[in-house]
Amino acid sequence: MYLLIVTGMSGAGKSLALKSLEELGFFCVDNLPSPMLAEFIRMCESAVPKVEKAAVTIDSRESLLSHNSRFVAEEIRKVTVPHDILFLDARNDVLRRRYNETRRRHPLGQAGEAESGVESERVYLGELRNVATRILDTSDISARKFPSVIGKIIPEFSVNEMSLIVSSFGYKRGVPVDADFVIDMRFADNPFYYEAMRPLSGLDEPVFKFVMEQPYVVDYLDSLQKHILNMIPLFEKQDKHILRVCFGCTGGRHRSVAAAEAFAERMRNAGQSVRIFHRDLMREEEDISERFGTKK
Repeated sequence: MYLLIVTGMSGAGKSLALKSLEELGFFCVDNLPSPMLAEFIRMCESAVPKVEKAAVTIDSRESLLSHNSRFVAEEIRKVTVPHDILFLDARNDVLRRRYNETRRRHPLGQAGEAESGVESERVYLGELRNVATRILDTSDISARKFPSVIGKIIPEFSVNEMSLIVSSFGYKRGVPVDADFVIDMRFADNPFYYEAMRPLSGLDEPVFKFVMEQPYVVDYLDSLQKHILNMIPLFEKQDKHILRVCFGCTGGRHRSVAAAEAFAERMRNAGQSVRIFHRDLMREEEDISERFGTKK
């Protein structure tokens, strides 16, 4: 049996994650008190047919049972079946906005309001975030795209090899909070300032070639590949199954996309399992189109 424990900030998408996991064939239970984990596992293993993969949410609502996060983390450490801890996070302003839009009461907020609730919850969940094996920033993930993102970051439960997630992002929308390595590509000349390349992206040959021909870019990617390949076995010894390498540039459409694609191809050729995700690619296209009236 494999167990996925979903935790994280209120408003970061735990309910959406559980719904997505159900579609992936997981047996799911929301808001399971951590002392009941052992009994839940026993029930799954004794079921006929046996439950092969299950997911539960455990979060700050434990505080209503007078459980501090250290107590919850200790209960999770007692789990003996193969398992992972997925921590869903988002920027504070996004969490507050989501709560204000839905007019929901925050479980840790003074009188249920989101401002104090988000701050208190981030402190409360610090211990759980530290023990998480996977962290996902949902700040810029729409509800419609959530199932596909969950499917990309959760490997098959029987697979133990490292999965490498290579992504691009724009600094103007914030650094991904789930990044293991952040690679800044802003040292390279920006294709945005060349009118012919502005509506294109790093997926297009003219932009890709332009970025790759910039001074030090190829040498930088070669050095990074060597560095990551040497570190992967060390991460695997720590039972880390996903490694996120995030390439950033100003908008997240040109330099970071090209570099992420080039690095992903290098790592595939080195025999690594690679998934690629361009966080801000389409949003930046929309911004450029609105500002300059251009379309690719």
